[in-house]
Amino acid sequence: MKNSNFTRSISALFEPTQVGVFKLRNRIVMAPLTRNRAGAGLVPGPFAAEYYAQRAAAGLIIAEATQISAQAQGYADTPGCYTDDQVRGWQSVTNAVHAAGGTIVVQLWHTGRVSHTSFQTGGQAPVGPSAVRAKTKTFVAGQGFIDVSMPRALDLGEIPGIIEDFRLAATRAIEAGFDGVELHGAHGYLLDAFLRDGTNHRTDQYGGPIENRARLLIEVAQACAEAIGNNRLGVRLSPVSTAGDSRDSNPQALFNHVVERLNPLGLAYIHIVEGETGGARDSIAFDYAALRDRFDGVWMVNNGYDRQMAIDAVASGRADLVSFGRLFMANPDLVERLRANGPLNKLMNQETFYGGGAHGYVDYPTLEQSRAGNDGAKKTAS
Repeated sequence: MKNSNFTRSISALFEPTQVGVFKLRNRIVMAPLTRNRAGAGLVPGPFAAEYYAQRAAAGLIIAEATQISAQAQGYADTPGCYTDDQVRGWQSVTNAVHAAGGTIVVQLWHTGRVSHTSFQTGGQAPVGPSAVRAKTKTFVAGQGFIDVSMPRALDLGEIPGIIEDFRLAATRAIEAGFDGVELHGAHGYLLDAFLRDGTNHRTDQYGGPIENRARLLIEVAQACAEAIGNNRLGVRLSPVSTAGDSRDSNPQALFNHVVERLNPLGLAYIHIVEGETGGARDSIAFDYAALRDRFDGVWMVNNGYDRQMAIDAVASGRADLVSFGRLFMANPDLVERLRANGPLNKLMNQETFYGGGAHGYVDYPTLEQSRAGNDGAKKTAS
């Protein structure tokens, strides 16, 4: 499989590259960022097109996690991609990004057991691989942050419907103008929960040994690849993250197998969250190089990367792409700031991260705007 023992120019992070069918202007990726700003009908909100277009200089934008069905929702005001209104809402976003010269895919998810009865039709229980409650919380309007609900185990006969929901949402994403799709196979959500023995206690063909627990993710990836083209499809994985109360007794063996099974599909990329999501990169010992060597395609890395770390990862061949989350939230012109080694905006108050309107969403200044403001202040002072 792929040998990562090679080097590139130290400027490679900022150089064009080919990823699947995507011709990217650089190797800097905007990671998917849940912002909880969808409107009625879970249609992307009124500032979404501006928000994403502001960041179109990224080689690739991965739009926020987006539901494949009504059942898939686990948080307030997160968008969907399964109704006509949602598709039309996303079309305004993709049109704006393309007009600005960008490339954008959408991350599709089913939150599984990380949900609450208030999000489910008729107040039903959320679904998971098994009836194992997640030790985590979600935000429900009027109630604040509360424990997620006890899930019920999906019946074997329901699983083909889950696969079909992913496939249909992927086709609707292309209809909405997205260049491709990323499957959310991380952070304790449905596909990840099926992978792990801490959450999957099934005794049928989707539970037990690793090859069975990996079956749903592989079948979803196969269905989506057939629907939209394997070279338009990526998969995100988080081998050791405990987000969403995710846990497994042997993550190295599990994810070695998962990547080996994904490799023959010819995906556009695999997107790896290294370490604890938003936390320590070395929280649990894990051999990421061994994982990468099992995949012949494009390898994207994420979690706490700064400018020098990203340059080194790409130049060394340890990664092909680097995704940035919070840095892109605060810096719409992050690519230019990284290229120039310029100063970075600080994040606004945390209450602006999730929900709300324009503030903390589309009003972060560019480097040019900051300089212009400073020049104006100097002239006033003089």
